[in-house]
Amino acid sequence: MTTKSSQQRDLFESERSFRLLVEGVADYALYMLDPTGIITSWNIGGERIKGYSPEEILGQHFSRFYTETDRANGKPARALGIARDHGRYEEEGWRVRKDGTFFWASVIIDPIYEHGALVGFAKITRDITERRNAQLKLEAMQRQLAESQKFDALGQLTGGVAHDFNNLLMIISGSLHILKKRDEDEAKVQRAMSAIETATKRGAALTSQLLTFARRQSVNPQAIRLGDRIEAIREVLHAGVGSAVRLAFDIDREVWSVKADVSELETGLLNLVINARDAMPDGGTVTVGARNVVLDDPLHRGEFVAITVADTGLGIPSDVVNKIFEPFFTTKPVGKGTGLGLSQVHGFAHQAGGTVKVASELGKGTTFTILLPRESATAPIDIPEPVPVPGSGTVLLVEDNPDVAIVSIGLLEQLGYRVHRVADAESALRELEKNGVDFVFTDIVMPGKMDGLGLAHHLRQIHPGLPILLATGYSEAAADVRGDFPILRKPYEIHELSEAIAKLPR
Repeated sequence: MTTKSSQQRDLFESERSFRLLVEGVADYALYMLDPTGIITSWNIGGERIKGYSPEEILGQHFSRFYTETDRANGKPARALGIARDHGRYEEEGWRVRKDGTFFWASVIIDPIYEHGALVGFAKITRDITERRNAQLKLEAMQRQLAESQKFDALGQLTGGVAHDFNNLLMIISGSLHILKKRDEDEAKVQRAMSAIETATKRGAALTSQLLTFARRQSVNPQAIRLGDRIEAIREVLHAGVGSAVRLAFDIDREVWSVKADVSELETGLLNLVINARDAMPDGGTVTVGARNVVLDDPLHRGEFVAITVADTGLGIPSDVVNKIFEPFFTTKPVGKGTGLGLSQVHGFAHQAGGTVKVASELGKGTTFTILLPRESATAPIDIPEPVPVPGSGTVLLVEDNPDVAIVSIGLLEQLGYRVHRVADAESALRELEKNGVDFVFTDIVMPGKMDGLGLAHHLRQIHPGLPILLATGYSEAAADVRGDFPILRKPYEIHELSEAIAKLPR
């Protein structure tokens, strides 16, 4: 009997100590609910946080701590249901004090069982308003910093792009001035035309970099005989390095073919060659190489082609080499680089299923290696020299830019077509009412109520057999077409225009 009394006394003391502990906690509201949500116990933390004395709150429903919106949405009952069904309910949200003010609460609700039956819930609430405000302030500062960094990067990008395009425009305008002078000899005319062609390709490559970075550029992978392709752009690469730098080639005769986007491959090589040139202010040698390799590492395994661009320049410092593929990062002076060249190379290589590596030593030079998977096709790949196919008939050209229209008309007339040109979709519809044409060639992005794609869909309804060719320089606009109509991407050359017209259904 004495032992039993002692146990009861110990149990009473234990329960009393636990009750005093709970009731004395000031930083947490610790209280009990019955199975319906009625408050059955209250501690000093609940009074401090929520403002109610035990006499005011015992016997009341705990939903009074929720906002009116939460009560209307049934959130208190849903919280008890989740705690009962899943063993715990935990969340953060707004709660209401006795005086009507709001605080941000961390809430935990646990179900309490006795002999297998639910007898109530234990609820813990903590006021974390200050912590939340500090977190929100930190996040706001981080967003502000990110915005500042973004605008700095965009400033660098804008300056670099403006500089590059101004150089291209200078080349084109100066060369055109030479062509306008009738008394210039043939050699000067040919040099001027070559300069214009090179500047045009560089401008297209720069635009491609911007579209790739903006994730608006679609790729068109195809089998490429690498040695032939490098040979085809040899003159462009020579123009890229200039006269102070020697350009050498070391291409294995039996180098395998690869599968990649031709334009992205050429742009990546040109970017690497220009970067190599800039790394040799006092001149030197850039060597473009290609060889077959067999890799056996966890990430890249199998037969690859290693394309290398090596220079004898300044080299890259070790603290910089890990950043060079980041968009906008550049070590060049302001206005001398966009910081997009190497990020384009990195994106192209990985999109093609390969990778790009760099090895550099200060004062001795740098070697970039693009690793591309071998093309699996065994048939020989021939890339014939594109030849424009002459045509005949009448075309309706829909182009709002008068300068672009002049160029397009010139190319179409060279191919043998008669051209009617209008500036918008509405004019095109009126023109078709008066005159018949063999096909319509329209830009996608145009001012007015109807763009080129809308015009194409409308024409398909009223003239179902009329061939339609779309053109755009903006890849996001092209994505909206989804294969409904053939698309020619700007800038295009005469053989590309000829090929696109030849494929039109008649």
